[in-house]
Amino acid sequence: MKKLILVFLMAVGLGACTEQEPDLYTGKQLEFGLFKSSDFEYNGTLTVNELRDGKLEFDIQLEGANSSTEYNFPAHLHFGGYDQADAPIAYLLNPVSSKDLESSTVLGELSDGSKLTFEQMKTFDGHVKIHLANEGPDYEVILVAGNVGGNFNPELGFDPSKIAVCGKGF
Repeated sequence: MKKLILVFLMAVGLGACTEQEPDLYTGKQLEFGLFKSSDFEYNGTLTVNELRDGKLEFDIQLEGANSSTEYNFPAHLHFGGYDQADAPIAYLLNPVSSKDLESSTVLGELSDGSKLTFEQMKTFDGHVKIHLANEGPDYEVILVAGNVGGNFNPELGFDPSKIAVCGKGF
């Protein structure tokens, strides 16, 4: 019995000495809709969280049919609106997994050399597109798209007929 009490006290003592892992996030968050853009039944959300170090984390969650086979859908942050032809890629986001329909990316330096802060993201002139494939004819199939930052306006709605073909350039 004494050993049991001693083990319990040691466990409590060790537990009290462990530090809490600091929260990675500041609590600032933005959400943007990603809308069905082809015959494939997907839509989703881009959530932008500010990290304590000032960087931005882009979390994509799609809704639609997932797969038991691993396949990745390429995801890009572009400059300009989704209706802008040949909009340059601002950042290659981590691909969306076909298994869980999720992606998470900590944003680094954009293709123009700039870095986005949380406040700048609110007015950023950009959009996100998720493609069916990384190359070939399926690259031109956009599963979901949506304006972000200052371009996001839910009152205007989303018109998939206005989606411009992606520029592959940076």
